[in-house]
Amino acid sequence: MKKLLNDPANAVVESVEGFVAAHADIVEAHDDPIFGTRVGGAVQGKVGLVSGGGSGHEPLHAGFVGVGMLSAAVPGAVFTSPTPDQITPALLAADGGAGVLAIVKNYTGDVLNFETAVELAEAEGVEVATVVTDDDVAVQDSLYTAGRRGVAGTVCVEKIAGAAAERGDDLAAVAAVASKVNANVRTMGVALTACTVPHVGKPSFDLPDDEIEIGIGIHGEPGRRRIPLAPADEITQMLLDPVADDLGLTSGEEVLLLVNGMGGTPLSELYVVYRQARKLLEGRGAVVVRSLVGNYVTSLEMQGASVTVLRLDAELTELWDAPVHTAALRW
Repeated sequence: MKKLLNDPANAVVESVEGFVAAHADIVEAHDDPIFGTRVGGAVQGKVGLVSGGGSGHEPLHAGFVGVGMLSAAVPGAVFTSPTPDQITPALLAADGGAGVLAIVKNYTGDVLNFETAVELAEAEGVEVATVVTDDDVAVQDSLYTAGRRGVAGTVCVEKIAGAAAERGDDLAAVAAVASKVNANVRTMGVALTACTVPHVGKPSFDLPDDEIEIGIGIHGEPGRRRIPLAPADEITQMLLDPVADDLGLTSGEEVLLLVNGMGGTPLSELYVVYRQARKLLEGRGAVVVRSLVGNYVTSLEMQGASVTVLRLDAELTELWDAPVHTAALRW
């Protein structure tokens, strides 16, 4: 294992320290327990948004704290859910008197720990709504989930719900927008290589050099199938077709197309995937009106990519376009 680390046991803490130092105008850190919040704290009268999960998926979630997105983010150990005693103070810190929306990826540990934290925050008088993201079409169930996994579509949920909160929507309306996005977004990914969790010190699964795994999860969970390495256009079709089929896209519908890197894939290759995914969508009659290409929900240094499609309407497009200023997403 070769990584730019000191002691693997301190990897998350030292990474957070560096992140906050680099983006001190956007986010501030809280210690013992560790979580990050938007600089200046909760905005009075505005719905707060909190998300979190295991580290190793950067920039998710801390990279999306800031104006127009999250109020707070809670990093667990690598690929491990944050604990309720981390999540609860983040929920409390995000409350500006209008309630808090918790955005939770559908992994068993995340769901259970956020449920406990929400109960504790509500006991402190904070109103909390929860939306669970489950955009991964690759599998229905895995060892980590009951139902579909929450993956790159979570970025769309956080961005659009964050814009709704920023414009002054109440908690019920912000939660409804987040649920609407989740209901209309689908994702599927592929792994070319495994990743190595620092404290484990060896690849998280075995994948021969001449094979890829279609439908991999962001923690290295098994996908739909392993196949021999194929050209990029063929792989892209294997990702895009199940996504579009599951969405039930019809001709003339407007969509957002997100091609997300898993951490170890060059941007040039992601654009090769985007090129073919867009062609395939347009071949189905869909109209790609918004795009995003890059590393947004990663899996450490895994080589691979995911394709996400979000069905848009006038409201969702307006909220997507609304100003955002975070470390990883800004316009």
